[in-house]
Amino acid sequence: MTTVASTTKTVVSAPAVPDRRAGRLAVTVSTLVVILVAGMLVSGFVGELSAGFTDVIGTALARIGIHTSWQPKSEIIREALWNIRFPRVLMSLAVGAALAVGGAVMQAIFGNPLAEPGVVGVSAGGALGAAIAIAFSVAGTWSPALFAFVGSLAATLLAYSTARSGGRTEMVTLLLTGIAVNAVAAAGLAFVIFASDTAAREQIIFWQLGSLNGTRWNELFIVAGVVTAGSLAALAMARQYDVLSLGERSAAHLGVRVERLRIGSIVLVALLTGAAVAFVGIVGFVGLVVPHVVRMILGPAHRSLILVSMLGGAALTVWADMAARTLVHGADLPIGMLTALAGGPFFFWLVRRTRHDAGGWA
Repeated sequence: MTTVASTTKTVVSAPAVPDRRAGRLAVTVSTLVVILVAGMLVSGFVGELSAGFTDVIGTALARIGIHTSWQPKSEIIREALWNIRFPRVLMSLAVGAALAVGGAVMQAIFGNPLAEPGVVGVSAGGALGAAIAIAFSVAGTWSPALFAFVGSLAATLLAYSTARSGGRTEMVTLLLTGIAVNAVAAAGLAFVIFASDTAAREQIIFWQLGSLNGTRWNELFIVAGVVTAGSLAALAMARQYDVLSLGERSAAHLGVRVERLRIGSIVLVALLTGAAVAFVGIVGFVGLVVPHVVRMILGPAHRSLILVSMLGGAALTVWADMAARTLVHGADLPIGMLTALAGGPFFFWLVRRTRHDAGGWA
């Protein structure tokens, strides 16, 4: 009789853990949505342009056919909000989402919370490609973005093809190859900067620091399309990432084609990060910090991890870009500098915490 009662008690109390996780997920998502929406609204009316909260709402509603008394009377304010500020705010959202999803995928396939898109040379290759386009004055407004995207893909494919042997890819080898690709790309970038004139050199350096200044709608549509497709693909592979976390051999026994999953994941990260880097330059630490913080809060289930990382990355870059526009009067600070200033101390803490918990690197 005691056994039956004990068993019944266990069965009744078992759903409590999933319920707690679902509740934590709902609270986290709700909080991030509020932070993101608040950041977008505040970013809309804060800055050098004098625009009120009602001007922002009225302009946005007017563009979708809803005319209200809130629409600003000044055509200059309307056009400035719609053509300058709104694309920039939405681009910061898209870039943050892309980098955070890319970081979550990299940490999943490496099985390491310190992995991020830059380890396979995506950012360095993009920087070198953009620098070449700027230094040699390649014709076309889109040439730096196109060269940066091609450079990101080329660096990633070079790192992966070099690390691949006998139909398999060792993650440690890929990491070491990525370090080599980053070093070569950095040397190439230094040479291009040295060979450039003063104007091109300043443009290259500023591009490296990351900036959303001058974002246009057509650029936003490209990045948003890549981010949407890439995020959906990552969510579709989330279940396989969960199985892969059990180990390569266990994942293979459970039907996961590990090598194909890794190839697809690395190409996906290259596309996501390459699209972001191509138009705004290098924005560091978003892909490292956001997924790791989300994993600390929600645990390792990759479907919720990827979704919440997307929201967290978007919220972080929206607020970071607003700070870049407003911290110094009359100046537009590089957003990459701000994310690095925030992410650097966190990275040091993360390294110390990982070593303390694991007793060293596994």
